[in-house]
Amino acid sequence: MRIYHTERDLDQIKTLLDRRSLLSVKNRKLIEQVREIIDRVSHEGDGALLEYTSSFDGVKLTTVDLKVTPEEFATAYSYVDEEFLSALKVARNNILGFHQKQMRQSWMTFDQQGVLLGQRYLPLASAGLYVPGGTGGKTPLVSTVLMNALPAVVAEVPRIVVCTPPRSDKTINPFLLVTAAEAGVTEVYKVGGAQAIAALAFGTKTIARVDKIVGPGNLYVTMAKRLVYGEVGLDMLAGPSEILIIADQSADPALVAADLLSQAEHGPVDEAGAILLTTSESLLRAVAAQIEKQLADLPREEIARGSLLKSGGLILVKDLDEAIALANFAAPEHLELQISEPYQWVSKIKNAGAVFLGAFSPEPIGDYVAGTNHVLPTNGTARFASALSVGDFMKEISLIGYNEAGLKEYGRAAVTLARIEGLEAHARAVEKRLRRLPGREGE
Repeated sequence: MRIYHTERDLDQIKTLLDRRSLLSVKNRKLIEQVREIIDRVSHEGDGALLEYTSSFDGVKLTTVDLKVTPEEFATAYSYVDEEFLSALKVARNNILGFHQKQMRQSWMTFDQQGVLLGQRYLPLASAGLYVPGGTGGKTPLVSTVLMNALPAVVAEVPRIVVCTPPRSDKTINPFLLVTAAEAGVTEVYKVGGAQAIAALAFGTKTIARVDKIVGPGNLYVTMAKRLVYGEVGLDMLAGPSEILIIADQSADPALVAADLLSQAEHGPVDEAGAILLTTSESLLRAVAAQIEKQLADLPREEIARGSLLKSGGLILVKDLDEAIALANFAAPEHLELQISEPYQWVSKIKNAGAVFLGAFSPEPIGDYVAGTNHVLPTNGTARFASALSVGDFMKEISLIGYNEAGLKEYGRAAVTLARIEGLEAHARAVEKRLRRLPGREGE
């Protein structure tokens, strides 16, 4: 793992921290492949879905097989144990509790000038959740279901749909199905990749279109989301996961190394970012040694090592102020403060998806049970973006109600501004009403 010093390597460090270029997609062949998939699904519907599922996933389904049946849900429960169900319910309840605090309230005001203004907050009618296959269904991403479905449940979205690739035996991993049921998902379909995004955006005979698509995926899925935007709402264009840790001499090198590896093991190889900023050279050296030690028996050693070599770094900084400045520049998805007084530095953090405070707040706690949403902005987009929330599954409708007094108070200003813009019909629509007000007739 590469070691840097800000005094001599600042340009290299900034290049390492600036992951925004990962958002740009220059592969024209990929774009055309995804565009063709979308076009075929939008025109051919279920037939195209079945063909792509056969060619990409190696699974031959019929139209009847696409939707998970109540019997399949019931069977799934027989495969999971009480320990899993208990852990699942802990996570679900914590996530619901956190997100319930985000619920927005409709409001109206009526002022003395005779103007009613307000906003109504309404849930979307439907949401589509994409859940990656997870190594052919062997590693079910149950937390992805929870984090994407439960904010929609809190928002009271009535139809919540999951699309996920089938396993080779035409089934969905039972842990994933049980999680979907416990999270309030109303429909699950056995389809993945760009073709699933197209089905959710345009609809087929079997899968009705949705209003918004959320959830992560590979480059094909991300490109498909980019191409269908406008036909359907999106959460974000998720990039590779990333963690940045700020640590001082009080940090435990074994814990710092473990947290760096917790993100580096995200696949595929070479993608996830794992960066340490520390004021202590002795800690830096100890973390480097711990990483090698812990890699030795890590099941995803190849993936983690590849990520660390390409997108990892151990960086020695002058002081915590410099570390905070570099963190704000990087705008990381996950930021850990493993320092002696983390709460004193929180106010200085301006750009981060989520901040983890102290040695006993490891990033995986946020992934599963803290209750905060782990769908976070990546690739530096925390400069302007936020975690998935209840608001992502709601829409606002503005309310405007003027009486005669209100129009008399503000109408002339509207006429003036409309004529500045050269929109005479706009101006006349207001002016005709002004002329009908008491005392203004015949003007």
